[in-house]
Amino acid sequence: MSLQEAYHMLYSAALIALAFLIGMVLLSAALKKTVTDRILCVNMLGTMVIASIAVLSRQLEEAYLLDVGLIYTMISFVAVLMLALTYIPPKPERREFEEEEKTAEQKGENS
Repeated sequence: MSLQEAYHMLYSAALIALAFLIGMVLLSAALKKTVTDRILCVNMLGTMVIASIAVLSRQLEEAYLLDVGLIYTMISFVAVLMLALTYIPPKPERREFEEEEKTAEQKGENS
């Protein structure tokens, strides 16, 4: 067995393991009850897909796939951020702090 064949087997095993873990994360996302847990599963899914793209890039010796992985990273980050801002309610204490801040600004304008 040559070194090239050993690396090919290693990358193939890594891709199979990542595929299995992606399936487990999808199953976990379907079984979770809270929105926060599901958003975390989406984030974990994105991370595993990015790792799969990186391993595939190394296995196929195609550098452009790393660029695809970087673009996917940015899209995944923005998607998770938007999901979190949309579905996770803000803390009630934070809302009170913002209201106090507005009241203080209004008092400053009136003086």
